[in-house]
Amino acid sequence: MKRIQRWMIALLAAVSLNVTAQDAKMKTFIDALMKKMTLEEKIGQLNLPGSGDIVTGQAGNSDIAKKIEQGKVGGLFNIKSVAKIKEVQRLAVEKSRLKIPLIFGMDVIHGYETVFPIPLGLSCTWDMGLIERSAQIAAREASADGICWTFSPMVDIARDPRWGRIAEGSGEDPYLGSQIAKAMVRGYQGNDLKQNHTIMACVKHYALYGAAEAGRDYNTTDMSHQRMYNEYLPPYKAAVDAGVGSVMASFNEVDGVPATANKWLMTDVLRKQWGFKGFVVTDYTGINEMIEHGIGDLQTVSARALMAGIDMDMVGEGILTTTQKSLKEGKVTLAQIDAACRRILEAKYKLGLFDDPYRYCDENRAKTEIFTDAHRKEARSIAAQSFVLLKNQGNILPLKKSGTIALVGPLADNKENMPGTWSVAANFSKATSVLTGLKEVLGDKAKVLYAKGSNLDADAAFEERAGMFGKALGRDNRPAADIIAEAVSIASQADVVVAALGESAEMSGESSSRTSIEIPEVQRDLLKALLKTGKPVVLVLFAGRPMALKWENENVPAILNVWFGGSEAGYAVADVLFGDVNPSGKLSTTFPQNVGQVPIFYNHKNTGRPLEEGKWFSKFRSNYLDVSNDPLYPFGYGLSYTNFSYSDIKLSSTSLKGNQTLTASVIVTNTGSKDGKEVVQLYIRDIVGSVTRPVKELKGFQKIELKAGEAKTISFNITTNDLKFYNYDLKYDWEPGDFLIMIGGNSKEVKSGKVNWMK
Repeated sequence: MKRIQRWMIALLAAVSLNVTAQDAKMKTFIDALMKKMTLEEKIGQLNLPGSGDIVTGQAGNSDIAKKIEQGKVGGLFNIKSVAKIKEVQRLAVEKSRLKIPLIFGMDVIHGYETVFPIPLGLSCTWDMGLIERSAQIAAREASADGICWTFSPMVDIARDPRWGRIAEGSGEDPYLGSQIAKAMVRGYQGNDLKQNHTIMACVKHYALYGAAEAGRDYNTTDMSHQRMYNEYLPPYKAAVDAGVGSVMASFNEVDGVPATANKWLMTDVLRKQWGFKGFVVTDYTGINEMIEHGIGDLQTVSARALMAGIDMDMVGEGILTTTQKSLKEGKVTLAQIDAACRRILEAKYKLGLFDDPYRYCDENRAKTEIFTDAHRKEARSIAAQSFVLLKNQGNILPLKKSGTIALVGPLADNKENMPGTWSVAANFSKATSVLTGLKEVLGDKAKVLYAKGSNLDADAAFEERAGMFGKALGRDNRPAADIIAEAVSIASQADVVVAALGESAEMSGESSSRTSIEIPEVQRDLLKALLKTGKPVVLVLFAGRPMALKWENENVPAILNVWFGGSEAGYAVADVLFGDVNPSGKLSTTFPQNVGQVPIFYNHKNTGRPLEEGKWFSKFRSNYLDVSNDPLYPFGYGLSYTNFSYSDIKLSSTSLKGNQTLTASVIVTNTGSKDGKEVVQLYIRDIVGSVTRPVKELKGFQKIELKAGEAKTISFNITTNDLKFYNYDLKYDWEPGDFLIMIGGNSKEVKSGKVNWMK
């Protein structure tokens, strides 16, 4: 054992020395380069315009091209294809004075051309290996097409489903969100950014963007520092701890100062407290938008951003055009400009761009590593594991591969919407619709009848807004009653009805906030008509957010939430509907009964007048007159085609001290007739604290697979690290006392035991 320990110490020392040597080599290189740079060239590295008017074969004639040749551009984003990127990179390394290469970024959010489920859907797999693998594949494909930097992962904690960008994140929980943040960074960046199949990640949106007031995008955010540190900041820090190369500033204000100009956020917390060494980029025109926030003109806000710790200005060009004047007037320092420039150059060095500016421009890779059969197969598998079975009354699901199936709904035969929001690199023509998926999986074993049944929404203008970016649904202008009648007609000929309803892809995402989070009324009318036929109805729900489904839950016998499953969504839906894959997804966000309960999340605090356990209403208690406090579906919830039972918790001790380890165990048994996967979840409650503590907090989980009838003992080792939190003074520590240990299949249904833990 001692020999192994000595070997490990020696190995770690060698790695440390190697890293130090690499850092020294990088510093020497960049020191020499910066000595050659003019002030204008240094400022130019901080400029990140969009792709603008660059077209293959005309790049040299564009306005951006002239700026590149003059050394006034540090990078570009959202240019797609090796040919274009190679042509533009040539301008930088062959025509600019110092030949500094550009960095090329793109919004590779949940896949490149092989598209995976939207991030909210991915989070419902609770499988860090699958999530990391999705990022690896995205990095391989994007890097094969010339991209070396992605604006992902988005790790904003979101508890208001009205906010459209909840679709881009990992839900409401800081622990789960932190695990996913680390997995995504590992997937994108690997162990060596100089490997040309990896790309630099950019964690966003720092910070608190998911807490926008009223769920309205870009809106004001305000909260205590204690809440920030305990509930909203952990996933950003987790990404930093995982070595993320860059950070994107958020649009919202923090403590009354826009994040883009917030020195406390960008320097004191990010760099000094967390030790972040990479560079910070603004969001799209984030600097310019501070003028509307009301903190100054373009020169003032640009200077404030630079002083706060911003390194790169996306699109706005305020830093490019005003910084020399601000330097002369003493509003910024040369040291601040140099620091920002250095961090951009370091990123390019770490990516290997100084060694080979064209390392991501291999046309052979572009032909052979994008949208491959192998990648599509993995995307199909991952999508099926992201789906959440919300209801299955009478075991309607899985369906039999026989008889006649009626497939209806505006999302049943629309492949363009399957990739979901933020699928900018996707080729929608290659995506798979539910209709195609069902037909190909069934072959000649069963008959599929199809009718649209309804438009997405009765309001044509709304539907147009919800069908942007090439994701239109092909509006049917016949009277709604006629469209429904056609669907009822085919339903009457079928053994079972599958209704593909819900949101379109662009009903969630950026600038897609909603005050109503229910299924549109015209679709509900269709659903009511289908139910009246007396045929079994399965609702296949497309959603980019938690939706209010109280009526559907009360009236529809089976509900399968498929989010937006990506380019292979149609096949994955068929796989789960017919039982080739047993659903195992668990919700990473709470589903409310109605929008009036929002925000609603599992790890809330108690009031001084909590509603008594098991009661629906009690006067002078914290509750509603018209609906219970309960969610429709709690955090961590998800059904299977089999059933799982949990034994009582076994604790290794009920009294601990100091750095002792507690082991909490349960026996989980598959009591059904099918093999299946279950996410076993550990929650802890700090019963008494110096400040109020949540009623429960996720502290661990294990995704297990059990054969029918199989039982396994699942154990969690708990230490005082799992008890720590930020107290009133923002000190991260644990406090002695009583703790409730809870284990179960979701946040509501748990087995519990109590321990006393003293210092």
